[in-house]
Amino acid sequence: MTIREFKMPDVGEGLTEAEILKWYVQPGDTVTDGQVVCEVETAKAAVELPIPFDGTVHELVFPEGTTVDVGQVIISVNVGGAAPAEAPAPAAPAPVETPAPAPAAEAEPEGRQPVLVGYGVAASSTKRRARKAAPAASAPAASAPVAVVPEQLNGHAPAGPRPLAKPPVRKLAKDLGVDLASVVPTGPDGVITREDVHRAAAPAPAPVAAPAPEAPAPAPVAAATAPAPVAAPAADAGARETRVPIKGVRKATAAAMVGSAFTAPHVTEFVTFDITRTMKLVEELKADKDMAGLRINPLLLIAKAVLVAVRRNPEINAAWDEAAQEIVLKHYVNLGIAAATPRGLIVPNIKDAHAQTLPELSRSLSELVATAREGRTTPAAMQGGTFTITNVGVFGVDTGTPIINPGESAILAVGAIKLQPWVHKGKVKPRQVTTLALSFDHRLVDGELGSKFLADVAAILEQPKRLMTWA
Repeated sequence: MTIREFKMPDVGEGLTEAEILKWYVQPGDTVTDGQVVCEVETAKAAVELPIPFDGTVHELVFPEGTTVDVGQVIISVNVGGAAPAEAPAPAAPAPVETPAPAPAAEAEPEGRQPVLVGYGVAASSTKRRARKAAPAASAPAASAPVAVVPEQLNGHAPAGPRPLAKPPVRKLAKDLGVDLASVVPTGPDGVITREDVHRAAAPAPAPVAAPAPEAPAPAPVAAATAPAPVAAPAADAGARETRVPIKGVRKATAAAMVGSAFTAPHVTEFVTFDITRTMKLVEELKADKDMAGLRINPLLLIAKAVLVAVRRNPEINAAWDEAAQEIVLKHYVNLGIAAATPRGLIVPNIKDAHAQTLPELSRSLSELVATAREGRTTPAAMQGGTFTITNVGVFGVDTGTPIINPGESAILAVGAIKLQPWVHKGKVKPRQVTTLALSFDHRLVDGELGSKFLADVAAILEQPKRLMTWA
């Protein structure tokens, strides 16, 4: 058979790792070129990965929930044909399932030495198992490594040849500060399991040679929740705390927000105004046959108002290039819309929103929101934004002080639209009122520019006919 490997691709700019969320295939399944085999979550989005060749799934190298570096093999496929090209050692295939003969175990390392760490071939899993037979030289049976536990003391064993463990287990050992060379393996063919690592990391109050514990406690990544041993306060139903790993979208968002907050000097200004006429226009557009089938809501007209205000105040649509010591003026608007998703806050943007008509903008907004809710936003959709709108009003919040999206100069927060008493034509009347908050980078947007832009957005929404007269 011929084994081909599929490595974790770089699915977005600057990304170095991704978490495997779900496998859609299992060993033995037939796959075809272009078939989606798994879904992964990067620091920016969830992405489905298609396999680039036909064949039968040979091995899923990593389980679901594992974070894998870009470039590491995640799945191997038997595409048929002759022996694997990457197995130069002629005698190596024979002892794949019978690692007893010591000569085969000796020959294995030489075949693997030229392979870079983390970039082994698909057959490496079988080679590793064959090589692990070496520590059990005294036991001829294939299952011997499981039985070799006589010197076990709280999961530790004497140091020996390089231990065998899959990348997720190696990462766990690193996180827990466990030396794999001192861990007694209990997995098939002498492979170190997660439970072995947890046993080695646990305190050892009782120096008794304990057999392999029956409670593997699949504590995902938390070093604090050590499994079976007595002293550890395991996270059970009555736990007072739960630790959640910081990863994926939330990790990237946190890093971006910290970088923005402590790099760009933020200034936030507010304006409260009567948006009643815009709300009436929303209802009229819903009844317009030319807008039939389109999603019409206040956000659509607010987005259009922002685009008109950007045209009137183009310097607001800029970026600060620290490395080049330049202000980059953008002559296009990639309008970002902050979206709350089950995986965290993301900001996809509508490319060249400034050139879109109202119906086109409506379709773009609908597609953007639907894609984000389904968790299908691509990394490309979140690149290159120039100005962002965040609608906190949908949560009933009056306003906020938003943090600028990195690479941009301003962000507009839209507050809740509420019926309030308002002075209209000299009389106090119930009117639809809202508050906008504009945060801007004071390095390139001064108070005058920020104030003019914010006042323009409010003026358009107060008198929506300005969408035509100012456009």
